[in-house]
Amino acid sequence: MASEKPEQYVVIANEFSFPLTKAIIESADIIKTDPSTYHLIKDFRAVHGRILEVDKTGKKMQIDIDGEIFSIELKDALDGMLEKMGFNAVAGKQLKEVKAPMPGLVLQISVEDGQSVSEGDKILILEAMKMENSILIQSNAVIKKILVSAGQAVEKGQVLVELE
Repeated sequence: MASEKPEQYVVIANEFSFPLTKAIIESADIIKTDPSTYHLIKDFRAVHGRILEVDKTGKKMQIDIDGEIFSIELKDALDGMLEKMGFNAVAGKQLKEVKAPMPGLVLQISVEDGQSVSEGDKILILEAMKMENSILIQSNAVIKKILVSAGQAVEKGQVLVELE
């Protein structure tokens, strides 16, 4: 029987990176106190953490640990391999519009015409199937024109915001 290589991740937190393995996770005492709050004891140190925002597709989140905010990015072996091969570069492809990923109701618009936004910034909140979905920008851009308003129903694929 071949020995299994332990699955290892790289966690990037506020520009610092460190390895994370299943063994490290299992050695910590983690208690979920509500849907987004955790209590963790590791190496005789207790911390309270709260998940503020999650972008599951990009493996990114923002967390509050004992009052300090961290931007977290999780990378696995495949992400590392793709980076080495240069497939993570989106350079050259400039997004010109943000479209609705699903039909829904625009609840809130978080940007205005002419505003500069950075990758991961929230553009608006779209309610679909009784769930609020934050629509995030996928690259740095400038808002050219907002084509919808709060309270407006939109269809899948409808252009919500034009970018410069």
